[in-house]
Amino acid sequence: MARDVVDGKIIESRDALAAWFEAGCKRSDPFRVGTEHEKILFYRAGLSPVPYAGETGIRALLERMNACLGWERIEDAGHLIGLYDGESRAAISLEPGGQFELSGAPLDTAHETAAELARHIEVFKSVAEPFGISALSLGMSPKWTLAETPVMPKSRYDIMKRYMLKVGTRGLDMMFRTATVQTNLDYRDEKDMVAKLRVGLALQPAITALFANSPFTDGKLNGFLSMRSEIWRDTDADRTGMLPFAFEPGMGFERYVDYALDVPLYFIKRGPTYVDVAGASFRDLLAGKLAAAPGERATMADWENHLSTIFPEVRLKRYLEMRGADVGPPDRIVAMSALMIGLYYDPDALSAAQDLIEGWSPEDRQRLRDDAPRVGLAAKVRGRDLRSVALDMLAISKGALKRRARFDAKGNDETVWLRPLEAIAESGRSPAQEWIDRYEGPWGRSVDPAFVEAAF
Repeated sequence: MARDVVDGKIIESRDALAAWFEAGCKRSDPFRVGTEHEKILFYRAGLSPVPYAGETGIRALLERMNACLGWERIEDAGHLIGLYDGESRAAISLEPGGQFELSGAPLDTAHETAAELARHIEVFKSVAEPFGISALSLGMSPKWTLAETPVMPKSRYDIMKRYMLKVGTRGLDMMFRTATVQTNLDYRDEKDMVAKLRVGLALQPAITALFANSPFTDGKLNGFLSMRSEIWRDTDADRTGMLPFAFEPGMGFERYVDYALDVPLYFIKRGPTYVDVAGASFRDLLAGKLAAAPGERATMADWENHLSTIFPEVRLKRYLEMRGADVGPPDRIVAMSALMIGLYYDPDALSAAQDLIEGWSPEDRQRLRDDAPRVGLAAKVRGRDLRSVALDMLAISKGALKRRARFDAKGNDETVWLRPLEAIAESGRSPAQEWIDRYEGPWGRSVDPAFVEAAF
């Protein structure tokens, strides 16, 4: 999320919260896709992390990018923490450990996503290279300890950091040392939302395996293909996971409202000030009875900001967010969007995807979620390996993208962007396994070569 919401309208009832989701329905085309990705920055000289301050720090990098782009400044207590383009709705923001994020604009095709990403990387490199800064395309910082990782001056992160220590063992690793690629997609109505939420949740482990790209921690192998995904399993059980209730009869906007209301708050924002109410109940805020903020009533800004602090494998806002993938090189970032466009924006494809996951129990889905970070495409569900599920998923998406017939200037349809994922699925080997082979072989059990070979 690039910037906090400022809608001060008081929420008068629970029904208004369900209506907020309802207002996100896209009753007709065009359905769009937004792509977000995070990059871990480093200095090429010394392979050290990039701090916020200093002549060649992240603030200076943002200032230079702002001079190139002319976007609106996003500040927190006088600190420049992001940039926002009001015309396209794209943004650049910072994650807690300095991960540099592009939140892409809502776009019509994967071709447009590729063009947006190429422009972003071009501008980033033009600004970063004179500073001696590059960026990693790995899903987790491979070398630096948590103590060596810089901290960004964002008030909400201070609150989250304190609370994370109370609710899991890996929350700080999640905040400061991981990097993801996320795709955001539209839904037509409540029924369509439910179908897409269920498909997205059930197939997210297949996405995790295809994108698994974080096998290193603290300068050595960590025992996982996607440590980023594994970290989420012990971050905060109240706000993460596979949402088994989403598969129950009666699922809809109201059921998600009830779930979100029961997720503890982190903060409320009043003016420029973040009020630490971590662990408190949104239901109490709704009733004007929040002990940590006497007399305060819940606003729509509180609701939207609260939703941004809930982290299931697929997140519902006024669109759906796919959250299961490690970041990777540019072609895989675009592939994530192409995959989901194909699955979600063709009725036949969505129906076929529902058939693909038919009969999976909550235990099946959870086991797949638990196994995918460790064994990738070798995980099994109801007698099938995840590789075969991923191949079927990709074939469904490919057929839909062919039917869409959206072409670029060279005459390619969007199926061209699936090729990296098809190659991974056909091999049965997650990207992390290739890095592990290099670590055990030509790299001589050092992660330092990753800063060359896995750089953007």
